[in-house]
Amino acid sequence: MERRTFLWGAAFASMFRARPGMGQTAKAGAPPGERRILAEPGPMLPPAPAVIVSMRGAPGDPDELSVLWSFVLNGKPAQVGVCAHEEHLARKLLKLHGQFVLNVPVADMVPGFDRLDMNSSKAGDKYALSGFTRGRAVKVDAPTVAESPIQLECRVFDSLELPPARTLFVAEVLATSVLPGVCDERGRLLVDRVPFFGMTAGSGEFYTMGKRVGHIGQTVNRDDIRY
Repeated sequence: MERRTFLWGAAFASMFRARPGMGQTAKAGAPPGERRILAEPGPMLPPAPAVIVSMRGAPGDPDELSVLWSFVLNGKPAQVGVCAHEEHLARKLLKLHGQFVLNVPVADMVPGFDRLDMNSSKAGDKYALSGFTRGRAVKVDAPTVAESPIQLECRVFDSLELPPARTLFVAEVLATSVLPGVCDERGRLLVDRVPFFGMTAGSGEFYTMGKRVGHIGQTVNRDDIRY
């Protein structure tokens, strides 16, 4: 399929459908309910991107697909971060190659996505395991997941060791490419056209995007902000 490419663009905005019975807001002037401190602190910041990180394998090994924590660091210049545990093969490969692709999946890719998340590098060929199709990036030396409607081609320019056992990799986005129908002619994401999904950090569930509730800059009459 034809894939349009936008250079130096990255990231996507996401909002997720509320669970049944949720979503009611407190009435104006009503006091908030009693706040409960959870027994264990956690990074409960939903939604969290569901992203497949693809990279070359070590010499003689198959290419690698991993599910890592990922996030936007900057819009202009386009910069993202991924975080890998010391036990992840991805950590070794990111240090070795310094290049990767963030592949944004859609709802019908959830089974393959979860197989990747639940299996280590010992599973062998991750493309065979997931059923996804290997593609090739145009700006970096890395494979892609052809089914993903959005691909961010990235090059690492810094890293930070995070105790006790993780490494944060900071990368510039050299190219963002999309499948037909994902963006308009200006390169603006058409959110309602593709069933993206993400994880609700705090429940570990996957949700697609639901009702639009606003946009960046709405209080100052701006509709041109994308990142």
